[in-house]
Amino acid sequence: MIPAKGEKLNITSSSDNMRLVERLVEDVCDVFNVNEDSYGNILIAVTEAVNNAIYHGNQGNPEKKIKIGFESGDKNICFSVADEGAGFDHASLPDPTDPINIDKPNGRGVFLMKNLADKVEFNNNGQEVCLTFNVN
Repeated sequence: MIPAKGEKLNITSSSDNMRLVERLVEDVCDVFNVNEDSYGNILIAVTEAVNNAIYHGNQGNPEKKIKIGFESGDKNICFSVADEGAGFDHASLPDPTDPINIDKPNGRGVFLMKNLADKVEFNNNGQEVCLTFNVN
């Protein structure tokens, strides 16, 4: 079931809840007839945002919640992901394509989001990310 505009899906900080996030993305993309390539980009970007919220924002604390919102416009869809963490400075993240970082096992989530979404906005000191995708 797709949340109405402004409605949020609230989950706990557990990787077990990723199936709910994946289902939300699938349902939204089905309703808006999103093509397969765009669906893949949306799925990866949104799940990266939720994983970051679970492991970096909420530090894997299952007591903390993550709110996933969805809104649609005439030619785009937007997912927001907010955690209960302290936030972070998204502008000072190391470049994962820099040769000194290339072999590190993490640090690519924000990079992926920025390359897969048409617009990425960080709000509330980095506690929330809004991912906008052009679909028409």
